[in-house]
Amino acid sequence: MTDNWRHLPAPARPVAVAVTAAVDAVRKGEAEALDDAVNDLAALDPAHAGLILGTTVRLLLEEGHPDGLTADDVRTALASCVRAHPDAHPQVVLWLLAGALGVLDEDGIPAPQPAALARNAALLLTDLLAGRDPRVWLTAALTEIQHTQLND
Repeated sequence: MTDNWRHLPAPARPVAVAVTAAVDAVRKGEAEALDDAVNDLAALDPAHAGLILGTTVRLLLEEGHPDGLTADDVRTALASCVRAHPDAHPQVVLWLLAGALGVLDEDGIPAPQPAALARNAALLLTDLLAGRDPRVWLTAALTEIQHTQLND
């Protein structure tokens, strides 16, 4: 899939490659491939990867709830991910959801380890994508990030 990302800015390519590999591994149930993709994703700049992943999660949530998200919608997304992926860590998934929605209160709470964030992000994205192509959503997220940066 790496050749599909040549149109992206260089800093975004490794995130896109790792995320698509992780989602593919989750869908195929390939634990070793998921571990490799998670390690690749966790090794990237956390702010950069987090922005791309968070924007992708937010867009998927907004698409599923065009009239706005409620706390119950977030709770449903959390429960769906944990039910679909028993190895998902509920607190880390909640951390990811809160971060994606811009409501994360980090005061006094240590952030989860990068590998835990990467693994649970892959599980959450796989659940939210519901079989859809992650490339479409990553491209949409990167386009939104680019527009935001140009307008700031």
